[in-house]
Amino acid sequence: MQDSPLTVVRGACPHDCPDTCALRVTVQDGRVVRVQGDPDHPPTHGALCTKVSRYHERTHHPERVLHPLRRVGLKGSGRFERIAWDEALATVASRLREVAARAPEAVLPYSYAGTMGLVQGEAMALRFFHKLGASFLDRTICSSAGGEALAATYGGKIGMHLEHYAESKLIVIWGSNSITSNLHFWTFAQQAKRNGAKLWCIDPRRTETAEKCHRHLAPLPGTDGALALALMHELITRGWLDDDYIERHVSGFDRLRARALEWPPERAAAECGLQAEDIRELAREYGNTRPAAIRLNYGMQRVAGGGNAARLIALLPCLTGAWRHRAGGLLLSSSGWFKPVRDDAALYRPDLLAGRRPRTINMSTIGDDLLRESSPEFGPRIEALVVYNSNPVAVAPESARVVKGFQREDLFTVVLEHFMTDTADHADIVLPATTQLEHLDVHLSYGHTYAMWNHPAIQPLGEAKPNSQIFRELAQRMGYTEPCFADSDEQLARDAFPGIDQEALRRDGWVKLPLPEAPFADGGFLTADGKAHVDAPGYGVPDYVPPHEGVGSPLAARYPLAMISPPARNFLNSSFVNVASLRDAEREPLVEMHPHDAAARGVVDGALVEVFNDRGRYHCRARIGERARPGVINGLGVWWRKFGVRGTNVNELTSQRLTDMGRGPTFYDCRVEVRPA
Repeated sequence: MQDSPLTVVRGACPHDCPDTCALRVTVQDGRVVRVQGDPDHPPTHGALCTKVSRYHERTHHPERVLHPLRRVGLKGSGRFERIAWDEALATVASRLREVAARAPEAVLPYSYAGTMGLVQGEAMALRFFHKLGASFLDRTICSSAGGEALAATYGGKIGMHLEHYAESKLIVIWGSNSITSNLHFWTFAQQAKRNGAKLWCIDPRRTETAEKCHRHLAPLPGTDGALALALMHELITRGWLDDDYIERHVSGFDRLRARALEWPPERAAAECGLQAEDIRELAREYGNTRPAAIRLNYGMQRVAGGGNAARLIALLPCLTGAWRHRAGGLLLSSSGWFKPVRDDAALYRPDLLAGRRPRTINMSTIGDDLLRESSPEFGPRIEALVVYNSNPVAVAPESARVVKGFQREDLFTVVLEHFMTDTADHADIVLPATTQLEHLDVHLSYGHTYAMWNHPAIQPLGEAKPNSQIFRELAQRMGYTEPCFADSDEQLARDAFPGIDQEALRRDGWVKLPLPEAPFADGGFLTADGKAHVDAPGYGVPDYVPPHEGVGSPLAARYPLAMISPPARNFLNSSFVNVASLRDAEREPLVEMHPHDAAARGVVDGALVEVFNDRGRYHCRARIGERARPGVINGLGVWWRKFGVRGTNVNELTSQRLTDMGRGPTFYDCRVEVRPA
């Protein structure tokens, strides 16, 4: 008997990563047997990360949620029974209708980037919540400080083309473990390195990327702004500025000059825990190498002064005229380039609010907000929570507070999920959602400039439904009759990208945006005057803002170690934690410590340790080595709490305090102590 034929379907990776890879999905007998990178897509060039190359393991996982479930045990116990879709939808609609009759703002959607797709992300969901009048969610948990910094400086989230890094002669990788979190950028950086480029890495952790760069600077967490000011000091005092570019294309430089001159390398070195000569060397190379490029990532902005630091770094290529070259400049996010081809009003339908202006809840403070009582300042207590594309019990800061909020018996919680995550364990109703291989979607990217199309490769497994379909059916149950609630996924895709050739997008899987090779060679930033702004309206001149919990803070005496919590190599936030092959590769939750810090505390390699502060306690294994710099520990995340040594993860320790711009979280602004458990 012959094997059934193989079918190859074009797709796109949905996960929160700048690479947004083009996929070729091989299907046989209705089952995905292989997921590969598309060799024809220039940014992907046939390669995938370890995680996504095993995406078929995730889709066909034996623990997939494939039927609606209703809780029958205590919240958090994970005890559920199977129910029919009709009963599940009727229960959800009845409870939401009941809450909304009292106070629509007592309903809160909670979502983020479990999928980055525009159709399965927020399209039908936001239509539903706009019609309901639910509270807005301030989606801040990842990148809002840096995003707002770019908008203040450049006028939008825009930057270099990814492929042009291959031509750079100097690349500064700032706050990014590219081998783990931006693999396809790394391949272009490697091309540049083979052609003679020098690579610098700036990261508190000695990452896999740092090990493969020529130089590594490991500043103390939250001190990147001081380092950027010291680099500016050297550019100014050594005469390494492009005065013509500054004169024509930078607004407000004189005030920045005065501020930078207050930061000689010696002052910054003391603040950052670096050597002054290393700062001088980087400034000398950056100021005298053409073309020079910076790949900035979001790790450095998850601290008190993250927005100001990102603004300062974004101004560096403006001072040297690096933007004159297509292989010079900076990339943090490219998502702003997609604005001209999008129509968010058509996709999300804010007109359904009918003039209402609901309050906004910050997703990074969900722990406190779920525990707030009604008040004139806060508004009504949150009574109903609908979670999709997120796992807040695992990923939100100060998770002891988050868990306490989710355990409220008077809180009605609905979770759309693939698996029984920490958050799903606290739901009243769990609704089975499709994975990327089972539904249609379209994508933009924040790491390249190609719009992407994802065809469904297989039919939905079990009774799983796309997010879009779940919200369509909920809208029908709620009695919403507007025609937009009947729009198909194909229509939603057209609404998302009206400025893109839809036929080419569907046929080829991607369409490249028509953008200049060197977008700011002659200015032309997206600000009102076309200039990069130093003195941004509402923010003033950027400055160094020290960490909330820095060396001189009141907490430092009791908790002398700074902690950052970068992602484990084989996980993506809390996604993929339950894929056995990837979890086996990570083995168990770890904290990395420098030998000096470990010896001072009697901690040996492989020992079980307790990491603690005023917010909580977290138990994990210690790995002693040079990946951690003295005074800093690296708590690798984000493990599901249920897989933790004692039912917690690293976010037991992190804070709900926010950044200086963008209202973002300060995950990497965290003081702790460690002792043998």
